[in-house]
Amino acid sequence: MPVEYKGVKLDCGFRLDMLVAGNVVVEVKAVEELTPVHEAQVLTYLKLTGCRLGLLLNFNERRMADGIQRVVLGL
Repeated sequence: MPVEYKGVKLDCGFRLDMLVAGNVVVEVKAVEELTPVHEAQVLTYLKLTGCRLGLLLNFNERRMADGIQRVVLGL
C-alpha cells in the first residue's frame, strides 16, 4: 500500500494482508492473543485506505469464530 502525504508519495509503504473488494481490510495473525497493537495496526490501514471496515483474524484459536475481531473506523 503506497503512502501519500500532502500530495507527495513517500518511499515507505504498508503491506496489507488482504483488501477485499476495495472496501474491507483483512489482517491475519497467528498469535497467543490479540492485543491493542494489532487493532491499532488495522485502524492505521483503514485510515490509509479510506475504508471503514476491517477484520482482524487470529488463526491461533481452537475455533476460528473466537479469533475474529471486527474493527470499524470512527466507532
